[in-house]
Amino acid sequence: MNKNQLTISVFCMMSLLAAFSRLVPHPSNFTAIGAIAIFGGFMISNRYISILVPIITMWLSDIVLNNIIYPSVNFTWFSGGFAWIYAGILLHTAITFFFKKSSVTSVLITSISGAILFFVLSNFGVWISSNMYEHSLSGLLLCYSMALPFFGNLLAGNLVFSILLFGTYYILEKRYPVFQAA
Repeated sequence: MNKNQLTISVFCMMSLLAAFSRLVPHPSNFTAIGAIAIFGGFMISNRYISILVPIITMWLSDIVLNNIIYPSVNFTWFSGGFAWIYAGILLHTAITFFFKKSSVTSVLITSISGAILFFVLSNFGVWISSNMYEHSLSGLLLCYSMALPFFGNLLAGNLVFSILLFGTYYILEKRYPVFQAA
């Protein structure tokens, strides 16, 4: 197994753990999904895999959440507003494509900018797709202001889980020669 295959395998295993972070009790929006998207964008050379794995991870954990943990009468394949949310996850990965390699600075920048873009996009989706808020500028601003308490957890999740993911991978590279192979 070459380093790229090994990295993809580790990425997929970490993604399963990220899905688990959504299924156990946690503060709202404090999950590893954004960090997985960032990790994949930096560490996986195949951009399709780096984009698809976090999206599939999110979708599979949504299926469990919507149908097992919080079941409704009908089976739910996609939750309301999923396109806005999944686009926000995709943007986490896409931001990494503007950097040549991962570094503490680039991971910090993508964690913060990914959280901001996700916040803006997903809450715009709530505003445009529902009747919770008046469809006006004041309604949009109210939507964003009501969502602000969740932003801190989103940002903290990106930062904490990015440190864990990149730190774990760094330790693996230092400890096991197979991770150092070209």
